[in-house]
Amino acid sequence: MRELDYGRMGMRIRQLRKTKGWSQDDLAKKCGISMSFLGHIERGTRIMSLETFVSICDALDADADELLWGVAHPSNAVLNLWQHPERKEGRNPSDYNAHTDADSYSMYVRIMKSVAEIMNGA
Repeated sequence: MRELDYGRMGMRIRQLRKTKGWSQDDLAKKCGISMSFLGHIERGTRIMSLETFVSICDALDADADELLWGVAHPSNAVLNLWQHPERKEGRNPSDYNAHTDADSYSMYVRIMKSVAEIMNGA
């Protein structure tokens, strides 16, 4: 069983929070926790409950694997767009090359896995 690295998990939470342009206070309020506790979580000096973890995932719109292990999974919206790009662009299914879209999706997944490995120091 892999051991959780709370410091790295906190770093990933901080990175996502900053990407959204939120302060610690903004995220803490969205999760119903104190700013001080969120600071401890981001530094990896305190362990949060499962309920708090779920609240943070929801607030950041992040996958649990992304925060726990640094493994990002594309959201369902992204999957649907890659699998059915005509939905977003209003095109007919016959107007696009599904093979090319599948290749593009595979490339996207490989790139994201590589980025996750680099961020994890693998």
